[in-house]
Formats: sequence, structure tokens, C-alpha cells
Amino acid sequence: MAQNQVRSLGLIHATAINMTDMVGIGPFITLPMVIGMMNGPYFLYAWLAGAVLSMVDAMVWGELGAAFPMAGGSYNFLKETYGKNGLGRLMSFLFVWQTMIQAPLVIASAAIGFAAYFSYLLPLTPLESKMMSGGVVVCIILLLYRKIEDIGKISVVLWVAVILTILWIIGGGLAHGNFLHPVQHVNDGLSFNYAFVAAIGFASVKSVYSYLGYYNVCHLGGEIINPSRNIPRSMFLSIVGIAVLYLMMNISVVSVIPWQQAKNSQFVISEFMQHLAGPTAAKIVTCLILLVAFASVFSATLGYSRVPYAAAADGAFFKVFAKLHPKGNFPYVSLIVLGAIAFVFSLLFKLSDVISAVLAMRILIQFISQAIGLLILRKTRNPADFPYKMPFFPLPIYLAVLLWFGILISTGTKMVLGGLLTISIGTAVYFIKAKINKEWPFMLIKENQVI
Repeated sequence: MAQNQVRSLGLIHATAINMTDMVGIGPFITLPMVIGMMNGPYFLYAWLAGAVLSMVDAMVWGELGAAFPMAGGSYNFLKETYGKNGLGRLMSFLFVWQTMIQAPLVIASAAIGFAAYFSYLLPLTPLESKMMSGGVVVCIILLLYRKIEDIGKISVVLWVAVILTILWIIGGGLAHGNFLHPVQHVNDGLSFNYAFVAAIGFASVKSVYSYLGYYNVCHLGGEIINPSRNIPRSMFLSIVGIAVLYLMMNISVVSVIPWQQAKNSQFVISEFMQHLAGPTAAKIVTCLILLVAFASVFSATLGYSRVPYAAAADGAFFKVFAKLHPKGNFPYVSLIVLGAIAFVFSLLFKLSDVISAVLAMRILIQFISQAIGLLILRKTRNPADFPYKMPFFPLPIYLAVLLWFGILISTGTKMVLGGLLTISIGTAVYFIKAKINKEWPFMLIKENQVI
């Protein structure tokens, strides 16, 4: 039987973990991508769209996280919503299955982005870049190999570094750029037509990627103090805070570097700072961005390592993943295995492909399935089982499902098919496993009870 985890992370720790996971290298690398896809000053709408989707989806996560504050997040949500002895077994297994692929992809994407941005300081050969991205993953595993209380303190320090870096960028635009110009001209050339809707769909794939992580606290549900209040609050605080910072950072950059130039830049923030304060300042801000990227990998790996642990502790995954470190009381097997897979992925893939693959793989099983599951739960459970209740229920759920379908389509046919293939293989593996272990739907039923 697995040991119980200790609730030792408060609201500040939870918010810090979420925000460091959300920022990472994402907004610094995707900023020119979003501008290029929108191809106009109205690219800011793509960042607003990402914030709206995140806030609506956080209402779903908030209800589920407050009702089921356990390690594993979506694993527990899917099991509870679709039935512990029924379809929930398949859905929760599929979530863990895709997590074993998707989580290392997320970790690898941040590590690859780290190596790419490091090239501003010192140009790297392709081999050197791979070595650096792999090294980042190894360092993260070593840092996380300790007690959760210490990790909470580390996350706050990294969070401060994230906020200070973005504030410096924003301050540079406020002090030296025409900060109001991008806002005053945001609608120049804008026509609300199919082309605009399509562009914002494709651009939102990149902007939404930069918001992912607002739910990271749900994966650590078993370690959060007063989870019914702190889990929802930490998510909403994270999204609002990051949305404001992202918008102001984008406005700051294009107030100094015209959007026509920014869309083609590989190191747009570094070039922005060089334009304002010279090469030394550009190198300093680049180092801070690398620290932010490192912090993101740290936070994401921390959350994801709890998912296979939760499934194994529940008897639905390999038992070895349920082991907690005898002294640090953290799921060290899960941490090491996910880190090893992420290390391999960091050597194999390109950043642009990883971003789309991450979203396509998780939308159907994680985001859409648990939103629909919440509808089921609200009809079958006592209202008292939900300490947090979203406003205007069930409209946010319908809106979240609709928006996620739009993002899924925007990832492209190749990525959608890849996600469906992953689900299909995982389903086949589950049924083989269920047949061998006589689990649902192959378990024997007698007088409405499972034997």
C-alpha cells in the first residue's frame, strides 16, 4: 500500500508552481509565430483568445480539483466521472497512457526551447543543441529528487525570477517605446471574416500552448493545503496574472520593434533589449529567459510525475510507479521514468512539431472528456460534493468543449491523426490488459456485484 502524501503547499506555492509552468520559454518563442500567423497588429486578439479559453476551462478544472483533491489530477477526474468499475477504467488508463508520451513532450519542448534561445549567447551546432536540451532534462530530475517542502520554496524563487524578467521587458517598452501605439492601432486592417477566424484559430494553437499549466496544481492535489479553496483560486490567479503580463509584454515589444520586423525574429526579446540598452543588457535578459525556461521544465515535471504515481497507487498502472522515496516521500520512480523519456524526446524532435503534438494528443482525452464528465457528475452527485461551483453552469462547459474542438482542428490533420492513433493503440493495450486481469469489461458480474 502506498504512503500518504503530506498537504504542505499553500496558495502562494500553488500559484507559483502554476505560473512558472505557464510561462517557460513558450511566450518568448511563440510571440513571433503568433504575429506571423495573424500577419497584422491585431495579433493581440490571439493572446486574448488563449486567456479566454484557459479561464473557461479552469472553471471545469476548478470544480473537479476541489471535489477530488488527490495526486494525479485528470486520472482521478476521469475515473470518478465515468465510473470506477466501468468506462472510467478505460478513460483513466488512456489518460495515463497519453501522459507517458505527452508529459515528456511538454518537458522536452521547454528543454529544446532552452537550447534554441541559448544560441543567441553562443551559436550551437545541431549536436551541441541536442546535448544541451538533454542536459537540461537531467538537471531538472536532479533538482526534483527531494522533499516537496523544499520544492515549494524553490518554485517561489523561480516564480520571482519569472515575474521580474517579464516586468523588466514591460518596463523597457513603457520607458522607451510608444506603448499606446499598438493598442490604438490594434484594429488596423482588421476584417472579421473567415480568414480572420482561421488565422486566430491557427495562432491560438501557439498562444494556448503558452497558457498551458494553469491546472498543474490539480496534479498535486494531494499536497495542497485547503484544496477546495486554493486549487480554484490558484488557477484563476495564475491565468489573470499571466494574461496581463503576456499582453503587456507583447505590446511592449512591438512598441519598440515594429510587428512587421518582430514576426521574423528568432530572438525577438533579446533583439528588443539590445535595441533599448545595448548588447550587454540583451545578454542579461537572454540569461533570464533561460532561467524562466528552466523554471517551467521544473514545474511541469513536478506535476506530471504525480500522475503515473496516482494511477499505480490506485492499482491501475504498474506497481513500481506507486513507490515513494523512503526519506523524501516523493514518487521517485515516476519522476525518473518520465525524465528518461523526456531526455530521449529532447534529442529527437523539433520545437514547432512538439507544440502542436502536445495539444492534439491531450485535447480529446483530457480537456474535452473531463468537461463532458463534469456534466455527468453534476447530474448524478449531490451538489454538496462540489465545494467550488462555476458561474453560469453549464454554459462554460459547452463553450470549453466548442473552443477545444476548434483548437484541435487547427493543429492540422497530421497531428489530429497522430492523437487518434495514440488513443487507438492505448485502447487496444487496455483491452489486452483488462482481458488478462479480468477487469472491465471482462470482469464477472453476479447479482450486480463485481467478483
